[in-house]
Amino acid sequence: MGAKILVSACLMGHAVRYDGRAKPLAHPALDRWLAEGRLITICPEMSAGMPVPRLPAEIEPGKSAAEVLSGGARVLEINGDDVTAEFRQAAENALALALETGCAYALLIDGSPSCGSGFIYDGSFSGRRRPGEGVTAALLKAHGIQVFSDRDIDALVEVLGSTV
Repeated sequence: MGAKILVSACLMGHAVRYDGRAKPLAHPALDRWLAEGRLITICPEMSAGMPVPRLPAEIEPGKSAAEVLSGGARVLEINGDDVTAEFRQAAENALALALETGCAYALLIDGSPSCGSGFIYDGSFSGRRRPGEGVTAALLKAHGIQVFSDRDIDALVEVLGSTV
């Protein structure tokens, strides 16, 4: 069996996103990895007890996931409620699962304040994107797990092709 991959549950068709929907990713590699038993599925927010659906949340404007992890920034819901503790717990849960199951890679949905790895939303709840990563993606990367977004699955396929 090849390397294990932690994957966002929404990408696997589970309706776990904040809006109660899935965002399934159709790619032949996912089917192959699933058949090979290489995928470890998680929704970090649900693992931390957050409901589905839930209010949209974003990292504070101008702040980073690293600052959330160090206590210098917050994750806020659209109504202003602070859900930083939940997002930090979600990241810790995802990291624990990845380490426990031997995941060297993660395939996460981009844009999420938890799973984003290329972009996140700017904290204004206006739909504007900015470069950055979510709290879970940042924690996984800090522990040596290579993180790929759903938009970069072909890059993950290339990496795994040379390491399988």
